[in-house]
Amino acid sequence: MTEFEKKQSGQIYDTRDPDLRKQQSCAKNLMRIYNNLPAEDVEERSRVLSQLVGGLGKNVRVNQPIYVDYGSNIHLGDNSFVNMHCTLLDTAPITIGENSMLGPDVKIYTALHPLEGGERFSQQPDGTAAVKTYALPVKIGRFTWIGGGSIILPGITIGDNVVIGAGSVVTESIPDNAIACGNPCRVKKYNPPI
Repeated sequence: MTEFEKKQSGQIYDTRDPDLRKQQSCAKNLMRIYNNLPAEDVEERSRVLSQLVGGLGKNVRVNQPIYVDYGSNIHLGDNSFVNMHCTLLDTAPITIGENSMLGPDVKIYTALHPLEGGERFSQQPDGTAAVKTYALPVKIGRFTWIGGGSIILPGITIGDNVVIGAGSVVTESIPDNAIACGNPCRVKKYNPPI
């Protein structure tokens, strides 16, 4: 099994793998190009964004700057909107459903490390230590709004027709139609179903 396959399946993988580093470098270069394009050059922004992300629906808007890890694990549904300064660390897949919005400075993380300090590193034959990493996907449903400054942790699913209040830290999955906020983020009430 390749390090890429391990990473995609949620197993501990070697972050130093040359193929993974190459994928990251490609994404970082495309991200830099995208972030430096003129805001009014919609056609070129769309072209570069389609190379950067793994799935791009129709009528998607991503304000600059955006920060990614691999890019290829990001899937943006039709009419989705990502505001400026969002960080999508897509070691595992990040799926954003149609008609959903991320406010400015939203952070979505998929990478994890063992909880015990001694388990976070493995000794290498050359005497160096390597960080042990694995990743879990994040899924955001349809017609959902993630308020500015929110943080979504690895393995979280946020349902359809959800509102996450600004500045929330989402540590557990949130069901359909919920209005939730806080640190940790908790459901406060429910929207009528769409």
